[in-house]
Amino acid sequence: MALTPSTMLPLGTKAPHFSLSNGVDSTSYSLESFSDAKAVLVMFICNHCPYVIHIREDFGPLAEEFSSAGLQVIAINSNDIANYPQDAPEKMKALTESLGWNFPFLMDNDQSVAKAYQAACTPDFYLFNGERELVYRGQWDSSSPGNNNPVNGEDMRQAIRSTLSNSPAQEDQIPAMGCNIKWKAGNAPPYFG
Repeated sequence: MALTPSTMLPLGTKAPHFSLSNGVDSTSYSLESFSDAKAVLVMFICNHCPYVIHIREDFGPLAEEFSSAGLQVIAINSNDIANYPQDAPEKMKALTESLGWNFPFLMDNDQSVAKAYQAACTPDFYLFNGERELVYRGQWDSSSPGNNNPVNGEDMRQAIRSTLSNSPAQEDQIPAMGCNIKWKAGNAPPYFG
C-alpha cells in the first residue's frame, strides 16, 4: 500500500465554500449550513481505504463528544465511484447507518471540493475555527494499520479542545497519511503527485 501524505494547506486559510449532496439522503449542505458552529471539522474519507477503516469507528464518538461544545463534523467522499463502486452513495448510506454517524457524509462527484481544499489522501482532515480559518490539518492520531498504537484521536481531540477554547493550536502538526484520493481520469490536480 503506497502512502500519500496530506498537502498541509497553510494554517489560516479560509475554508473554501462548497455545496454538496448528502450521499445518505440527497439533502444538500453548504459550509453556510453550519454558520452557528464554533468549529468545523471537514474530513475527506471513503468507504474502502484501509487507513479510513482503521480509525472510522472513532469518528462518531468524537462528533458526539464535542457537538454540544459547538463542533460540526462534515465528511466528504471525493473518490471516482465509477472505478471504485464500493464508495458509491448507496454504500456511503450503509456505512453511515452501520456506524450510527449523525453528521453529513457528502458526495463530491466532480472532485472540485477536494481540489479547493487541496485534499490528497483518505483520510485528510481540516479543522476550522469560528471565523472558518484553518487551525489544524494533520493526523487523527499516531495509529495506523499494523503499528499497534491505539486509535484514540489524541491529536485531533487536542486540536478541537484548543480551538473550542480559543487557544492556539499545537505548532507541531503531523500530516495525515493514507490512500490517495481516487481521481477521475485526467482530473488529478497539479499539487497531486
